[in-house]
Amino acid sequence: MNSIINEIPGLLFGGLGNLAAYLAAHVLLCLVPAFFIAGAMTAFIPKAMITRYLGRNTSKFISYPAAAAAGFMLAVCSCTIVPLFAGIYKKGAGLGPAITFLFVAPAANILAITYTGTIIGLDLALARLVIALVFGIGIGLLMATLFQKEDVEHDKATDELFAGQASMRPAALTFLLILLALLIIGTFQIGLFKNSYFQFNIPVGGAQEFNDFLYNLIPFDSSKGEEGVTVQGALLIGMLPLIGLTAWKGIEKIHEKFNGWTWFSLGLVGFTLLMASLRLNPSINGLLVQITGKSIGVLICILLLAWMLKYKLTKQEIRDFLWESWKFIKQIFPLLIAGVFVVGVVRGLIKPEWIESLAGSNTLFGNFVGVVFGVFMYFPTLVEVTIAQMFLNLGMHRGPLLAYLMSDPELSLQSILITSTIIGKLKAWVYVGWVALFSTLAGLLYGIWVDGTNLGVILLYLVLFLAILITMLWIIETHRKRERSIKKK
Repeated sequence: MNSIINEIPGLLFGGLGNLAAYLAAHVLLCLVPAFFIAGAMTAFIPKAMITRYLGRNTSKFISYPAAAAAGFMLAVCSCTIVPLFAGIYKKGAGLGPAITFLFVAPAANILAITYTGTIIGLDLALARLVIALVFGIGIGLLMATLFQKEDVEHDKATDELFAGQASMRPAALTFLLILLALLIIGTFQIGLFKNSYFQFNIPVGGAQEFNDFLYNLIPFDSSKGEEGVTVQGALLIGMLPLIGLTAWKGIEKIHEKFNGWTWFSLGLVGFTLLMASLRLNPSINGLLVQITGKSIGVLICILLLAWMLKYKLTKQEIRDFLWESWKFIKQIFPLLIAGVFVVGVVRGLIKPEWIESLAGSNTLFGNFVGVVFGVFMYFPTLVEVTIAQMFLNLGMHRGPLLAYLMSDPELSLQSILITSTIIGKLKAWVYVGWVALFSTLAGLLYGIWVDGTNLGVILLYLVLFLAILITMLWIIETHRKRERSIKKK
């Protein structure tokens, strides 16, 4: 008992360190654009445009492949995809297609699959892609069938909220596309954006000492996917409360009037995004500032957005856009903070030596352990591939490894908490159950193939499993049709 009590301060500090590293590295260039995109989608896009491709009544042969394709092309973390999921769901997407998008985007986006193939192997990358697409559509169909009544009610509610909205103006569409470009530039890790093109030195005394202090305060090992906090990260964390305070004063009552705080908060966001895109390297001579391709791209996007806010969007469009974005921030960000902190605490309890003993063989339990690791050892997209390689080196079987890669982007604690506020606790936990089941099955099937089972036998197992699910869906739908016919009589 005493040993556990003695560990509590270290665990709490680990949670705070994980939170600080997350805030420094991922909130600004990932989440802030995602919140703005979700707000813009809700404010600008007519419901008919969403329901045409992702609606509840759209043909399943259109809506589910469209949702999966959109997820495949958008290479972002699960915490970033959740605001986008919230945006399309609030605007009228059917529950099934929205869930497919939520599942596929972080698990099987083009960058994650490519990186998986490069680091771990083409076989696992292809298995991850195919299974994620098939299971993502399958889980979406299951959720839509199980919650059909609630989906109808949600569709009617969105009709009431957005029935009077006109078509989308070209200026609003352009604004939304620039926001999407800002998100892509901020998150894509390619040479064009990562390369440095200009640099200059700011003679700031004590920069190196402060950076060393931060490392000693929150030590990290980059080979384990840990990110830590640098001088730049500390500056960005310091800007976040200022952004929150100015946004609260300028946007909370924006439907009453615009004020100076409204524009000041937007300017502060733009300045902080630009600062996040720079590369700051402390040295004994001061602070070396490197202008990267990402910095140039972010600056261009910010200038274009500012110009459009001033000259192209109407006051009502700006008001709706900011208010919807602010609502998503208030709804999602506190839960994200809590989830990241708890994950940091729990991660401190997980010992590396458990990997081989619990998930060293391709058993049902071993694959389920891989799923549990995905919940409590969440890492941003692409970083989870590096962690998977570490697990592989520690003795994890490739079957449970795939189960981990399937669940890590989907079932992080913060994503579960946030999703429950968007679609409700019951639907969220049913979704969690399906993802856990499908991820465990994916790892088990891939694992027996790695162990030498004939591919034909594995495909037979998969077909049987899918046949059982299709039969379940057919039985549920038949039962509902009978109930409706009885009520009509």
